[in-house]
Amino acid sequence: MTERQSTPSGDRPPLSRRDFVGRSAAGAAGIASFGSLPVFLAACGSSGNSSSSKTLPTSLGSGGMSALMSAAKKEGHLKTIALPPAWANYGKIMSTFQSKYSIPITNASPDDSSAQENQAVQTLKGQSRGPDVVDVGPSFAADGKTHGLYLPYKVATWDTIPDSMKDAAGGWYGDYYGVTSFGTNLSVQKTPPKDWSDLTNPRYHQQIAIDGDPRSANDAFSAVYAASLANGGSLDDIEPGINFFAKLKKMGNFIPADALPANISKGSTPIAIIWDYLNLAYKKQFNSNPQYEVSIPASGVYGGFYAQAISKYAPHPMAARLWQEFIYSDEGQLLYLAGFTHPARYADLAQRNKIPPALAAQLPSPAAYQNIKFATQAQTAAAAKVIAEQWGPKVAS
Repeated sequence: MTERQSTPSGDRPPLSRRDFVGRSAAGAAGIASFGSLPVFLAACGSSGNSSSSKTLPTSLGSGGMSALMSAAKKEGHLKTIALPPAWANYGKIMSTFQSKYSIPITNASPDDSSAQENQAVQTLKGQSRGPDVVDVGPSFAADGKTHGLYLPYKVATWDTIPDSMKDAAGGWYGDYYGVTSFGTNLSVQKTPPKDWSDLTNPRYHQQIAIDGDPRSANDAFSAVYAASLANGGSLDDIEPGINFFAKLKKMGNFIPADALPANISKGSTPIAIIWDYLNLAYKKQFNSNPQYEVSIPASGVYGGFYAQAISKYAPHPMAARLWQEFIYSDEGQLLYLAGFTHPARYADLAQRNKIPPALAAQLPSPAAYQNIKFATQAQTAAAAKVIAEQWGPKVAS
C-alpha cells in the first residue's frame, strides 16, 4: 500500500506506484482484475520446470543457512519483479544480496503494479522467465494466496514479524511499512503541527496539502484514514476523516495542491501530510534548504505495508527462500530502514538496540509508532467505496 519512492528522483513518483486502485482496492475483485501482462526485461535461469511439483521446505530446516545457500547457488539466479531501485532502498538491497551470495538478480518490470506481479505469477507459470518472488500490497497478497499463487515459507525470524503483517500459514508476510506523517517547511511555518487537532488552527491558512486525490492515490487515501482514526472514526469508519478535511477546506487551511517535494520546498504546500518515509527522504533531499521537520501525529497513527511471497511456480525456489531469509535478517531489515521505510521487524530491532545511532538520529522515536493501526483488505475496500462516494461532494467540489 505504501508509495514506492524512498529516495525521490523527481517531483512525483511514477504513476503506477501512486495508483490506489491499482495497488490496493482492486484486489477485492480477484485475479481477473490483474490487468495486462508485464513485459519482462530479461529471460534467463532455470529450465522452466514448475517448483509446484517439488517437495520444498516451508522453513529453514535442519541444514540451516549453509544448506540453503548451497542449494540456492546451484540454481544460480533469482528473479524479482517490480522493485524500483530508488524505492525502499531496493537498489542497495539487491546489490548487497548479489555480492553476499554471488547470485545474480534479474529484476523485471521495476514499475509494475501488484496486480501485474500476480498476473505474471499466474500467466508465466512453468516458464523460466516467471518471477521467483513478489512484493505486493496486502490486499493482493491475500488474493494471491486465495488463488493458490504462493508457496508457504516461514523465515527464521518469523516470530518477530507482527501478527497483523503476516499470514498465519506463511503464505505472505509484510516486509516494510510507512506511517502517515506531518512534514513542515520551517522557512514558511515556524510552528509545526504535532497532532491532527492542531491543523484547525488559523495559523495554517492555505498551508496544508496531501499527496493527490484520495480516490486515486494511496498516500492521500491513507491521510484521510489517519485523520478518521484521530477524529472519532475507526478502521471500519473513514467518514470522520472525510469530514475533517471538509472542515479544513471550509476554513481555508486545506489546499488542493499535491504535496510534492518541489511544492514543499518553494513553500506552496508548506505542510505535507504524506508517508513518513517520503517526508524523511525529502528532508534529506532538501539538505536544510529549507529546514524541514518531520513528525508522527500523536493520534491517528495509520500504517500501510507491502508483503513478500514466494511464487508457487518459482523457477529458482531455493534462491527465493534465501532472498526471504536475507531481507528478514537484521542486515536486510536495516537496509530497508536506511531507505526510511520501516522494516516489519522494526520493533524487534529497536528493542534489541540494533538500530545504528546515526540512522536512529534521522528517524522519529520508536515510541511514536507504538499505536500504529493497519487496515484489513475488507476494511480498505469498504473505506475506498466511502471515499469514492463522499470526497467529491464534501471536499473536491
